[in-house]
Amino acid sequence: MRFADIIGQQALRARLAECIDRGRVSHAQLFAGPAGAGALPLAVAYVQYLNCTDRRDGDSCGRCANCVQIAQLAHPDLHFVFPVNRQGKKSGEAVRSDEFLPLWRSLFAETGGYFGPRQWYDRLDLGRTLRGMISAREADEVIRKLSFKSYESAYKSVILWLPETMNEEAANKLLKILEEPWDKTLFLLVCEQPERLLETIRSRTQEVAVPPLDGPTLEGEALRRGVADSGKARTLARLSGGDAIRLAQLVSGEGDEQRRDDFALFCSLMRLSYNDRHLELIGWAEDAAQLTREQQRALLLDTARLLRESYVLHAGVPDICYLWGEEADFCRKFAPFIGNDNIEPLLAEIETALAQISQNGNPTIVFTHFALSVSKMINKR
Repeated sequence: MRFADIIGQQALRARLAECIDRGRVSHAQLFAGPAGAGALPLAVAYVQYLNCTDRRDGDSCGRCANCVQIAQLAHPDLHFVFPVNRQGKKSGEAVRSDEFLPLWRSLFAETGGYFGPRQWYDRLDLGRTLRGMISAREADEVIRKLSFKSYESAYKSVILWLPETMNEEAANKLLKILEEPWDKTLFLLVCEQPERLLETIRSRTQEVAVPPLDGPTLEGEALRRGVADSGKARTLARLSGGDAIRLAQLVSGEGDEQRRDDFALFCSLMRLSYNDRHLELIGWAEDAAQLTREQQRALLLDTARLLRESYVLHAGVPDICYLWGEEADFCRKFAPFIGNDNIEPLLAEIETALAQISQNGNPTIVFTHFALSVSKMINKR
């Protein structure tokens, strides 16, 4: 993957290329940002540029042997580690990334590297309750691979996707490698939630912040994907929230059912909260707890989006509100109950629930507390 294949991020791409050109390659780097901003494809493009034998104009050539193999995620000196699991796994059975590399390569090729945990876990067919993780045995395998000499390139590279899914034992083993790395060894940690990493790991990495994509970039991407109307492209870019994965789903209609389900749950939560129907709110929480972890995260993020748009309507600036259909109708009526005094506490409550769900908190407890807290914050005028 070349830097030219990355959506947007021109300034960051140029800075990464410049660091390599100057020989300033930190042995451990943390690419931190949402999956839809392109952190993973950026990491792959970085490794390809580093190992390219014919760099030009701030990008890899895409034709040399190293470029071809890295683009296929099949270079012998490039190793991938990512969260995995398997339904029906026996107690004590080791499940490692290498077993799932064909699936990984397939998903990367289909999406250009723009995919998140939910898409990966769906590809693994983990069901509602299972989630992927990076185990201590995986860390042992990384140490074993890196103990060998490099085959074809100057650097041995490891791209570790979602390091926040490591268990404590795996994290401590990785820490030892980061503290005493082999020469010409590169670790790229591609992370969505860096706050969940051990502080000792974060302190030993150079952070590369991958920001959300800007509106004009996403608008252009929507047009490239076949959206003919510039106004609709602008609206979809706004709704995607800086996320190319979300934009692709909006353009294709994928996820519309999930979006409708989230909207129905949002409406139910707000109506029950307004009417102080506490027993029914507990029932609402139980329904939300039945979703998969990734669906629960999506519900909370959609709730935050709809609350923000309701606040925009309350503030009297409908021109920058990007809602239509039933969402627009409901939020227009609900907007008077979202104002300066409760929007920030409501969003803070969502952030807390998101963190607890990400840390495997009991979803029934998390959503019960969330629903009852929200009910106290809705302005009942």
